[in-house]
Amino acid sequence: MATSNLSRFVETGRKIVCVGRNYAAHASELGNPLPSEPLIFLKPTTAFITEGTPIQAPPGCKNLHHEVELGVVISQPGNNISESSAMDHVGGYALALDMTARDFQDAIKKKGAPWTLAKMFDTSCPVSGFLAKEKIPDPQNLQLWLKVNGEMRQDGNTKDMIFTIPTLLSYISKYITLQEGDLILTGTPAGVGPVSSGDIITCGLRENSSTTDKLNISFTVADM
Repeated sequence: MATSNLSRFVETGRKIVCVGRNYAAHASELGNPLPSEPLIFLKPTTAFITEGTPIQAPPGCKNLHHEVELGVVISQPGNNISESSAMDHVGGYALALDMTARDFQDAIKKKGAPWTLAKMFDTSCPVSGFLAKEKIPDPQNLQLWLKVNGEMRQDGNTKDMIFTIPTLLSYISKYITLQEGDLILTGTPAGVGPVSSGDIITCGLRENSSTTDKLNISFTVADM
């Protein structure tokens, strides 16, 4: 798929495949064990919003959390992709938020039920624009940061992923065919926490050796 088409991944992508607990410090802060294989869940494309649209908590949510993530945009379809060829299926990247109704998730986990309502609600996947693959030569050494009302909450590096991007794409594609425009969310570093009505979330992504963001976004939390 041409880069011009990939830049419209929010409109053309068919699914958002998400990875949970892919940073050890984040798993620890929520009291979760480290996974022995990738933990996968989905969001629908109706979860997408872009800058200018507010984040809406789902009805009844009293504990909405931010999670900043590197998103990987798929450029060509594939299943059973090998790790050695996985990056051939990457067209570029995006900065994303995996907004989570943490109170819903905590209650759901106690029941052993799926995370659907905690993760898949409308506006739960705010995203940046598209950044072509060649603009980021080393996606495993990127700094991800997030601030709420100017206060730093998350500041981590993709080198600390438990499962690398090639490992994730290979694993996911064994079970789910990846298609052009799909977005893979690769997990969040430590520091997740709650947001309230009117809060402004800003976040960015930069190369570890740089002080200039490759991507940044800002969203406001609507009344809860």
